[in-house]
Amino acid sequence: MNKEQSLQRIDVKGGVLSPIELQRIISYAQNLGLETFHFGSRQDIIFPLQDGNGDLIIEKESFDPSFFTSEIQQNISCSYVSIDIFNATVWLRGTTYLYILENFRYKPELKINITDPKQQIVPLFSGDLNFIASSHEDYWYLFLKLPGWEEEYYPVLIYTWDIAKVAEAIENAYKKVGDVNELFLFLNENLDTNNRVIEKPLRVAFNPFPYYEGMNKMGINQYWLGLYWRNNQYDLEFLKTLCDFCVEHRIGKICLTPWKSFIIKAIPKESKLALEKLLGQSGINVRHSSLELNWHLPVNDKKALDLKKSLVMNFDQNDISTYGLTFGVTASKNRNRYFTSIMIEENKISQPIEDFVVRPTYNVLYARNFNPNSRMYKVYAQDIDQMDLPRLLIELTKTYFQNLGTEEDEQVQNFIAKRESIEIEVYQCKDCKTIYDPSVGDVTLEIQAGIDFHDLPKTYSCSLCEATKDNFEKIILEVV
Repeated sequence: MNKEQSLQRIDVKGGVLSPIELQRIISYAQNLGLETFHFGSRQDIIFPLQDGNGDLIIEKESFDPSFFTSEIQQNISCSYVSIDIFNATVWLRGTTYLYILENFRYKPELKINITDPKQQIVPLFSGDLNFIASSHEDYWYLFLKLPGWEEEYYPVLIYTWDIAKVAEAIENAYKKVGDVNELFLFLNENLDTNNRVIEKPLRVAFNPFPYYEGMNKMGINQYWLGLYWRNNQYDLEFLKTLCDFCVEHRIGKICLTPWKSFIIKAIPKESKLALEKLLGQSGINVRHSSLELNWHLPVNDKKALDLKKSLVMNFDQNDISTYGLTFGVTASKNRNRYFTSIMIEENKISQPIEDFVVRPTYNVLYARNFNPNSRMYKVYAQDIDQMDLPRLLIELTKTYFQNLGTEEDEQVQNFIAKRESIEIEVYQCKDCKTIYDPSVGDVTLEIQAGIDFHDLPKTYSCSLCEATKDNFEKIILEVV
């Protein structure tokens, strides 16, 4: 059992909860004498083993095991957190995710992922049952990574309204059948579903990992806020105050990410200044370097955190860019659960010899084409001393940029296609260089594709910096 599993965990279905629900969890944590808690890799909440005085929380009279998730139960991970703020499949809505989550009336023992392949915040393939949105409205691919099974796709697309019952049926049946074909026949005989034939295999394009922190514009009159604590110890008093703010300003949802952070969406424009004052008065940093944000670490692992700090400091001192890359540190070596571009594995230390200090060694792996959605990892170096890690990782980042867009993974991604270049007429903001392309429109401001720039209302403003319409200039863009 790893450290994260041994801690007391509270599942948050889909990583989505209301401020009132979070307040209830915070109050219980404070009753146990806690001042902080953690967020987990499956968008759940994890309590420390001990309070600030070093007393075990499980030995307190107020400790209630029923408040926590059982060890066999798994949280449902989903990309609701990314909707309306990052790239999305055109037919997906926040209400789609919420409807699917509402239909899960049982407590799954298999890890379930419900994700949009257009986003990068929530991993696509880290679950046992991985539902991935297709281009057909309300239909999903299902990629199976069932315990003891070979990894493979379910032979048909799953209907949105069938996801919950299909997941439950698979959980009850997969141990009784031998392979995916037998599973498909069994479910067809015992379940009424609205499947669809797969016309083309899933292709997941490689996209750089996004910046997910700070106050950002969302639509015309709203904002979203991403908050991240480098040590994953979230102060309960601050969270409680933040929940009060959300209730007062009618902000209905708080979303957890697999990167041990959280995002608040749909912040009214008129509430932005008050929230910024709250953050400032609380001393909250909302602009960490991207070098900080693209790391995934085990919960409550000081050794992994110290290693990350050292490597990030080295990258910063050497002016290394990691744009688009993600990194992970682990001691568990469960490679079929990795979801970062580069993974640093800590090797177990052999029995120490008396009077000798044995230094840990590490393996460095990278995903094929540095795309974690390839699900294939290659070993770059083995049994490396910590002192050599910065050099090796810098070499890898340079290799990533040298080969970016030049290789193709035929199984899961299409890199930059080799097409004849064409010239298109677009309009660019003079201040922040944001582009308005009439053939695309402006998804952020809900402007449909096909609307010419001159037909936009006079009140149109830049979706990033809010510059006025007359601040845009026409340019010719070459597209390959």
